[in-house]
Amino acid sequence: MDTTMIVLLLAAIVTVSIIIIVASQMRERARIERARKITALEDSYNRANRLLSEIPGQYLTADLKLLLIKRMEETCRELQGLKSEQPVGEWLNAAQQLKKKVMDNEDQRSPVKIDSPEKSSYVKELLQNLFKMIEGMHKAGKIDGATAKKNLKFVLFLVHKTHADLHVFQARDYVKQNQIRKAIHAYHLASTEMGKSQDNPMAMKAVKSFRTRIKELEAMKGDEAHTAAAEGQSRLDREWDTFLHDDEWRKKADYDD
Repeated sequence: MDTTMIVLLLAAIVTVSIIIIVASQMRERARIERARKITALEDSYNRANRLLSEIPGQYLTADLKLLLIKRMEETCRELQGLKSEQPVGEWLNAAQQLKKKVMDNEDQRSPVKIDSPEKSSYVKELLQNLFKMIEGMHKAGKIDGATAKKNLKFVLFLVHKTHADLHVFQARDYVKQNQIRKAIHAYHLASTEMGKSQDNPMAMKAVKSFRTRIKELEAMKGDEAHTAAAEGQSRLDREWDTFLHDDEWRKKADYDD
């Protein structure tokens, strides 16, 4: 074998080795990228599922539930395409069943009392995560601009309501203890929080109710007045606890303005 043949043979061996190494590296990169995508999608599914499970029932309107379920369904389909080892088919089936319940108005969730600053902060964190998720869905082209704007504004309103809920709970407790000045102050704080959502007619109706309640408390004199005020509180309590899901109020709300 002459020198030329030896050189050509060595060159061929080097070339084949380089091709094998490059192909191996490409396969490894593809494997790592696939694993990264699967992990990111699983995290996305878990975040949406957590928000759906842990956001208190009084804040989760049908629109927000359907948005979260939509995200879960999309994530499951992408995971199926990547052949995830997780039980994605079961996840998707459960999400679709829940979607039907929501659309049939059969998914009823219990409200949670916001009775401590810690609980208020935790719910606020959940709502902020929901805000980021909706932003991400919009940037990824999963929802249109109008839908994103409507729901982002509503979630911001819910953040304010979280603080107002805590102040209302404290005000009710002060009334029970006959600490009227503190109760009035707490209702003022609740009114201020709701006032931050000036473009939301539901928030403005809440502000009006709080002002009415404050006037009632300021006018209280004697036990008879206290009893009347307590009855008034019961009415206000019922309105406040259910007004997010009150059809009459929601018909007046237009978050696209």
